[in-house]
Amino acid sequence: MVRVGIVGFGFAARTFHAPLIGVVEGMEVVAVASSDAAKVHADLPGVAVECGPAALIARDDLDLIVIASPNDTHAPIAAAALAAGKHVVVDKPFTVTLDEARGLIAQAETAGRVLSVFHNRRWDSDFLSVAKAIRAGQVGEVAQFESHFDRFRPEVRDRWRERAVPGGGIWFDLGPHLVDQALCLFGLPDWVQGDIAIQRVGGQADDWAHVVLGYGAMRVVLHASVLVAGGTARFTVHGQRGSLVKARIDQQEAQLLAGVVPGSEGWGVDDDALTVFDGAGERRVAAERGDQRRYYAAIRDAIRGDAANPVPGIEALAVMAVIDAAQRSSERGARAELALSDAERLAYGVSRSSVYPTR
Repeated sequence: MVRVGIVGFGFAARTFHAPLIGVVEGMEVVAVASSDAAKVHADLPGVAVECGPAALIARDDLDLIVIASPNDTHAPIAAAALAAGKHVVVDKPFTVTLDEARGLIAQAETAGRVLSVFHNRRWDSDFLSVAKAIRAGQVGEVAQFESHFDRFRPEVRDRWRERAVPGGGIWFDLGPHLVDQALCLFGLPDWVQGDIAIQRVGGQADDWAHVVLGYGAMRVVLHASVLVAGGTARFTVHGQRGSLVKARIDQQEAQLLAGVVPGSEGWGVDDDALTVFDGAGERRVAAERGDQRRYYAAIRDAIRGDAANPVPGIEALAVMAVIDAAQRSSERGARAELALSDAERLAYGVSRSSVYPTR
């Protein structure tokens, strides 16, 4: 049994981590670090509650620490957990800076512990469907790939994600999902062009991001906004043989919010088929079934030594390098290159090639 402790019990832990871990055979949530024991026990009545991360990490009955606290706390808590001999899962984004990410990767390697980042959207129905269609040659060689993560939240809320703090704003919140999926498909870009802004009245942190990744003649467009009530597609892909559109987003988050137990009947089912256009007409292709449980099943197997880490640190570092480049580009009004060393690029290529085909 992989015994798990969770740091924080806000939206990410309650909606994603605890429910997903709770249904994966061979894993068990033993303790949670939270200042609100009543909230924890409302969802997890038999779980111990510690007052803070240090007390949780000090427990000797835990194998894995899951960090679901504010973004600027990820690095120090992960470092403390690794120092205590624990395996670590960090909610996205990995860290706030590249140097923090590099430090954790080196520490995990020295400690011989699994360090992974929760890029759960790799197992979404929409992404799995589009990725399968691209790899099957449905649109031929890709010319333009467009990925939107849009919401309609016109009112500014008083929460750390929307404050002017390190790791705050939509680009750090939704950007990692968009970037990770793009890198899974196409690898590292040649350059990044970012445009990041605050559009809502009273906004403190960015709430609009439009980022273009360059791959030779191909362009990948990543977009996130909180002022979109409708009318945009989740994915649009154009290629030498045709185009495809995936209109709606994966439903696992909505199911979790509605109390659906992961793995139960209908879990991850997506009735929004892909529409594929070939210039002469269109056809519908059934969507793949999503299943974010696969992330934690893989983490369990990695800790046991039976499988590879599903999202190793070097892949998460690559995501952070694109996040960083987009910010620098937006500030300077010019394209930016990834701040990765040759050794890091090589390590990323080796890691990615074991799971994803080259573009």
